[in-house]
Amino acid sequence: MVKLNKIYTRTGDDGTTGLVDGSRTPKHAPRMQAVGDVDEANSAIGMAIAAIGETTEAAWLQTIQNDLFDLGADLATPIPDGADEPWALRIVPPQVARLEQQIDTVNEDLAPLDSFILPGGSPAAAALHLARAIVRRAERSATAAATQVPLNPQALAYLNRLSDLLFVLTRRLNGNGANDIKWVPGASR
Repeated sequence: MVKLNKIYTRTGDDGTTGLVDGSRTPKHAPRMQAVGDVDEANSAIGMAIAAIGETTEAAWLQTIQNDLFDLGADLATPIPDGADEPWALRIVPPQVARLEQQIDTVNEDLAPLDSFILPGGSPAAAALHLARAIVRRAERSATAAATQVPLNPQALAYLNRLSDLLFVLTRRLNGNGANDIKWVPGASR
């Protein structure tokens, strides 16, 4: 368990931040952009949970919030040449598989899509749509970082599946798709 006695350290005043292995990197580095976007996604999911209330979906999302802390640690832990460090906290295939199972479970009851849908509907669905969009940004940041530093492929897969799960959950929260707001191309011309 992490123990934080002091919140500020002043070590980041020079524009750098510490990685899990003890090395330092610029706060604006692509790796850190991805870590920050994952943190923002986690916060948005917390807002969605508050709007959803105590449900199965909220319980899933709370597990995902914990996973996103693992994911942040994963992204902030350099992958050395050769074998990974045994102590490194990494996203693992069962975490990705759990999201896939949840997507399949939710998708079984949804009305088929016959249009793109606009973010909105119920307050809970709208909050989750915002979280989904932030997860997509986190995925873009992580894939951009992966062009510069090695990243765990499972971390990238997790972000991809998570945005899909959040999408189907928004539809569930909108009456299993019955209350989705459909995009009408050119409607405001």
